[in-house]
Amino acid sequence: MLRLLERSIEAVERRLVLLAPPQATLPTTFENVTVDDSLRTHLVRQMQAVRGAIYLHEGNVKENQLCEGRHQTPEDERSWHLLMTDGAHNVSSCAWYLEHESPRSIDDLRIRNCPLYKDEEWRERLAGAVKSELTRAKRQKLRYAEVGGWAVSKAKRCTSEGLVLALAAYGLSRIMGGSLGITTANVTHASSSILRRLGGSYLEFKKTPMPAYFDVRYNTRIELLRFDSRKPSAKYLGLIECLSAKLANVAVVAAPSSILASVDESVHSHVRAATPIYA
Repeated sequence: MLRLLERSIEAVERRLVLLAPPQATLPTTFENVTVDDSLRTHLVRQMQAVRGAIYLHEGNVKENQLCEGRHQTPEDERSWHLLMTDGAHNVSSCAWYLEHESPRSIDDLRIRNCPLYKDEEWRERLAGAVKSELTRAKRQKLRYAEVGGWAVSKAKRCTSEGLVLALAAYGLSRIMGGSLGITTANVTHASSSILRRLGGSYLEFKKTPMPAYFDVRYNTRIELLRFDSRKPSAKYLGLIECLSAKLANVAVVAAPSSILASVDESVHSHVRAATPIYA
């Protein structure tokens, strides 16, 4: 598997596309930035359609939960999106990475919608576990992030594509300065076990792990996992470092407001305006 991952990472500059959220400050690391709001919107919608088709096929959503076949979430406009594309530049797999600006409690996070937070037995313990993580991130001067929307098309299910996406999320976080974070991981589709092998661990409160729960919205069992982008599994550290370096040349599609937010000549020097690389 490691050799397969290495080969996939070698080709990642041709297949991975990053979509920057509006108002994002772009790291000067990125050397292949395209500013095109229409292209970004097109890719977001394509991603939502692919995610909707995958979730529908897996029984995680029903057709009436989709909008013209697209699975939309409030996080889509605020997140970085990691998209794997095929030879025809069509999205085949995806994930999102959402950084928060100084969150103070679970109520500032997407995780507040978790069914466990509505459970009287676990509500306070979940809030305490998240508060502990937020305090740790602030003390260590790290960002705090949520990761989700991990969806791999059926055609790519038996390849390394899903793993490359997860490792790329670690790489993106490290480029952004490092973060502590949380994710809701699907137990049924083995997403949770895969993410734990990469370095994720159970979210705990006073050494008691949060239990898995059934999420009726997605018709599946979920586990809450925490991660520290600085400390992935040692087995995958070299691959993540390699990916982090390659992200410099991966195509980044940004809205005009993202570039304006950076106000950095070193970014503007390698930005291409409205270049339809994946239209």
